[in-house]
Amino acid sequence: MTRATSGGRRVLAGYRDVPWSGRAHVWARWASCPMPAIEAEVPRRGRVLDLGCGHGLFSLLLAATSPERQVTGVDVDGDKLGLARRAAEALGLDNVRFRRVEPDEDPPDGPWDAISIVDVLYLLGDERARRLVAAVADALAPDGVAVIKEMDLEPRWKYRVNLLQELVATRVARITEGDHVEVVPPAAIMDGLEQAGLAVRQRRIHRGRPHPHLLILAHRV
Repeated sequence: MTRATSGGRRVLAGYRDVPWSGRAHVWARWASCPMPAIEAEVPRRGRVLDLGCGHGLFSLLLAATSPERQVTGVDVDGDKLGLARRAAEALGLDNVRFRRVEPDEDPPDGPWDAISIVDVLYLLGDERARRLVAAVADALAPDGVAVIKEMDLEPRWKYRVNLLQELVATRVARITEGDHVEVVPPAAIMDGLEQAGLAVRQRRIHRGRPHPHLLILAHRV
């Protein structure tokens, strides 16, 4: 298991009183996803929206590592949001809140200084993912940034490992909500952001990990 950073240890401790299935999920999520590398790309202050926050792990990391961030985590799963709120209360964080949204709801309450989307687009299908990317671009503040973490298509062996894992999570274990697993090509995500007038770059963050993690960073300029 990946060693937790000091911020990670603090946030994971917030889940110690939630049911064991929730604790297991957030620990596995922390171990498999390079969240500190993603967090480092989010501005240290301002209004931050975490789309598809699930159990709230990344939202809480954002709030815990900078009190000048005002973080809103949104998700379609009310049960997961309940665990996120319990963890936030246990941690004593007053700069994070959680809100349930409908599956096709646009990003709420913009403009946002930053919007994060961590491993969500592949659950939506290509058409819905493209619509969400366009909505995210519209919801950014004039100097805002979108931080999107998805899975790359290369190297192929890592892509296949990730695809198998997500098929199990969505269709067998049912621990992740989504219509189906359809990895949206990173080029399509970047093209949508560029068409919306954002400056886009990508950064691979999968070295030493079995999954092909890719960061897509888009700035309003």
